[in-house]
Amino acid sequence: MTESAETTEDEGEGKQAVPRKRLNYGAGREALLGAAVRVVARGGLRKLTYRAVAEEAGVTHGLVVHHFGSRDALIEEALAHAVRTSLSTSALEPGTGKVADFSAGLTEMVTADPDIQVFQYELLLESRRRPELLPPLRALYDEYFAATHRELTRILPDDANPALMRLVFAALDGLVLHQLVFDEPTVTDAALEELRALLRLLDADGGAEGDH
Repeated sequence: MTESAETTEDEGEGKQAVPRKRLNYGAGREALLGAAVRVVARGGLRKLTYRAVAEEAGVTHGLVVHHFGSRDALIEEALAHAVRTSLSTSALEPGTGKVADFSAGLTEMVTADPDIQVFQYELLLESRRRPELLPPLRALYDEYFAATHRELTRILPDDANPALMRLVFAALDGLVLHQLVFDEPTVTDAALEELRALLRLLDADGGAEGDH
């Protein structure tokens, strides 16, 4: 399904038609979600409108309405998109069970696409004022918690308990926030290595991995 080239400019005298992009259904949806993330990252949730997302993506206002139907649906799907992107690029769950691989891509993730992270923090803060945002936030952050728990269980000789999982994830979350604000990736990398060193102390078999 494609969106025909349209314009948002009046066709009156002296105004030139501005063609819009043609996007296929799948690519168009991802492009709109990325545009929504950037809009919120720059201006906060109050700036998120169909028109702002359409402008950012270079498509028509109607295409945004067609894909999402409501602003709440757009917010929820953009949050899911942000979490998926973060999980795939941060190496939060590499699946190897090796301490050295845990969150190995976190610093680069923040440097490469800070808007994805800013978007999530914006929604977390906005949920203090708008409790209706909490259910989708809880559900989607549960994905982070689950991925962290699975990888810690692979790393540690005993299953990671929920409190330890929360502690480790909170440390990672805080490091991401600090890098966004202070832009000190080398400090982030050093702190991550300290976190891995602590995990090695909990891993009775850590020395056998050659991770020291």
